Amino acid sequence: MIPLVECKIEALCEINPSEDPQKVEQAVSNVLDGVEIKTTKYSLAAKSGEMESLAKIHESIQNHNTKKIYYRILNDNLEGNSTWFYLNKQAAFANNVAICEHDDESPMGPIKIVLSSRNIDRVIEWLVSTSMTD
Repeated sequence: MIPLVECKIEALCEINPSEDPQKVEQAVSNVLDGVEIKTTKYSLAAKSGEMESLAKIHESIQNHNTKKIYYRILNDNLEGNSTWFYLNKQAAFANNVAICEHDDESPMGPIKIVLSSRNIDRVIEWLVSTSMTD
C-alpha cells in the first residue's frame, strides 16, 4: 500500500543532440506515472506531487531484489528532506527500471530522480520495503 505522505518527485535529464526529445519523454513516462513533463531543446524536467508516480520504480525494486542498492544510494544522497538517485535513460526507454550508481553509467546520460518530503525517511522505507503499510 502506498503511504499517505506528501512527496515532491522531480525527474531531470539532458537531451543530447542525437536524441529525439519525444523518446526521452517516453523514457521518463515509462518509469514515472502521472508526471507533468516539460522539455526544451536540451533538457527535460518532470514533476509530480503523488507517491503513486513512483509505483513502477517501487515494483521494480521489489521484483529485482535491488532494495539494498537503492537503500544505500538513497541514504548516501540524503540531505535534509531530500534525496536522489539515477536511472539509466536507455533502459527506461525500453521499459526497464535500472539504477545507476554514477552518472557516467548511462551512455546517453542518466535520469536524475529527486524526492523531497518532510517524511523522507518514510518515503525511502516504502520505496525499498515490501512490509511498509499505511
